[in-house]
Amino acid sequence: MKIAIIGYGKMGKIIEEKALCRGHQIVWVVDPLVKPGVSQGGAPILESIAQLPGPPSADIAIEFTRPDTAVANIKALTGRNIPLVVGTTGWYGALDEVRAAVQAAGSCLLYSPNFSLGVNLFYRIASCAAKIIDPYPEYDAAGFEAHHNKKADSPSGTAKTLVEKVLSEMTRKKTPVWETLNRPPEPEELHFPSLRIGAYPGVHSLIFDSAADTIEITHTTRNREGLASGAILAAEWLAGKGISRKGVFTFEDVLGIA
Repeated sequence: MKIAIIGYGKMGKIIEEKALCRGHQIVWVVDPLVKPGVSQGGAPILESIAQLPGPPSADIAIEFTRPDTAVANIKALTGRNIPLVVGTTGWYGALDEVRAAVQAAGSCLLYSPNFSLGVNLFYRIASCAAKIIDPYPEYDAAGFEAHHNKKADSPSGTAKTLVEKVLSEMTRKKTPVWETLNRPPEPEELHFPSLRIGAYPGVHSLIFDSAADTIEITHTTRNREGLASGAILAAEWLAGKGISRKGVFTFEDVLGIA
């Protein structure tokens, strides 16, 4: 595939490396914060999506930028009818608006709060654990997430999805609380605060605690390579050779998770 990379930070560079190893071609890189020139893999670096040549010279674009730029990037790319994989989080409040834009353009978009296979398996494990423990009120539930101190959004998209899945399986917990609590949590609240420190790639923990013991389920990301590999897998699923998809999808569609 011919891939355009939108955002050439740490993730963008790893995506380029992984895509080249899988035999794909990086045709353009777009990042207004990077000096125009060529990428590590030799692709031209542009300042804006508007500079991309048309008709579409890329089979797909992979976008990892910031919450405040993601929606504009999505609209610009779908307007050019370029299939798009989005790994940026923090913009999901505009999902209905984005879905309408994708449908109006007759294009396709795949987004996920986390493209790691391990994280998506972690979601399923956490959901099962919440369902099993829910009938036992002696076990309270809470959790936390930790990321590097350059992460733009808090809580993480992964944390939001994890909590959503836990709440869907627990009748005792109904409301997420993300901020610092200066009071005891209410019984129906699930407290899930965030920590930003150093260079942590990402840790998410779900905790079930009783007076007698503690059950803790944790996913720890060692590096960004799993995220990059998952994003490329998603791109291959969405717009690979001979594939024509329309609409909005998630990474669960790629993995065949109902």
